[in-house]
Amino acid sequence: MSGPIVIAAGGTGGHLFPGQALAQELARRGESVAVITDDRVAGVKARFPDTDVFSVPSATPSGGGVVGMVRAVLPILRGIFTARRLLARLEARAVIGFGGYPTLPPLVAAWLRGIPALVHEQNAVLGRVNRLMGPRVAAIASTFAQPKYLAPADRAKLRVTGNPVRDQIIAVAARPYTESHGSDAFNLLVFGGSQGARVMGDIVPEALSRLPAPMRARLTLVQQARPEDVERVQAAYAQAGIAADVAPFFEDMHARLAAAQLVIARSGASTVTELAVIGRPAILVPLPRAIDQDQLANAHVLSEAGGGWVMPQPHFQPDALADRVADLMASPQTLAAAAAAAKRIARPDAAARLADLVQEVAGGGAPDE
Repeated sequence: MSGPIVIAAGGTGGHLFPGQALAQELARRGESVAVITDDRVAGVKARFPDTDVFSVPSATPSGGGVVGMVRAVLPILRGIFTARRLLARLEARAVIGFGGYPTLPPLVAAWLRGIPALVHEQNAVLGRVNRLMGPRVAAIASTFAQPKYLAPADRAKLRVTGNPVRDQIIAVAARPYTESHGSDAFNLLVFGGSQGARVMGDIVPEALSRLPAPMRARLTLVQQARPEDVERVQAAYAQAGIAADVAPFFEDMHARLAAAQLVIARSGASTVTELAVIGRPAILVPLPRAIDQDQLANAHVLSEAGGGWVMPQPHFQPDALADRVADLMASPQTLAAAAAAAKRIARPDAAARLADLVQEVAGGGAPDE
């Protein structure tokens, strides 16, 4: 076969960002790349502007129990049928899935057609589709050395590559962490993942308004908020006398992250990876309703390395957050030490390591252990 390497990824940032980083690295190596996703194809095309992007049917079991599974079966079967024809037409050399149910049809189609395939797990917990496909793929690339739920029979397939980050993140990764002392401006970045998070808009403004006036005067705040929350969050900061830039999305988030003295965020895999690669300290608030508690596991990896602090959502309350932020603003050395600790666990070469593995699988050879 002489066709492309196919990246299968869903429409969320946690899956798209590492796929985008891999596509950038493969393009530098002269590889042809195609992308398969679900009906969120328009958003995916924005991340892969120079790549052919195809949509195949898929579904995520919802509502729990047998009913949710049954409702998902038909679209998944349609997706497998569509993906089989598409992979044949493309003459795909290999397929790599980045997790989530949108990757199931192309991965199963590749397995049925005998096309080499592998999966990448961004989180500290192996996702359900990656668990299902583990016995049927040539390799399981992972951000972490011991992802939870990895089957003993699949351990020989595990390759620790790290989680690829986009070129924009690599471009700012060399910027040193800058301590903020005395009355210096203190750059605080707040976000809740690719879609924002209501809890950040509910809790953070109220918490920061309780800081002493001199600390509020130092703050230079950037906060991602849901579109429907932007106006009320801006108003809350204005009333508290805090300089704030609030928006649903920032195209230059990589630059904002590099400029931050402290980050308050969810703990999705891409967020934790980017914090480590750039080396910035963070207060992490794991998504509480995640089925496998993957965000909690991700957060503990960073906190146990000394790179941040975990605040489970029940404890993420205005008084507690105000106390934590005040303590950290008063201790720039603590923040600098956490920034350095985060940097120590980073794998900035993850895109290259994953591209090596993908090309090895696409070439038909068994990956080296």
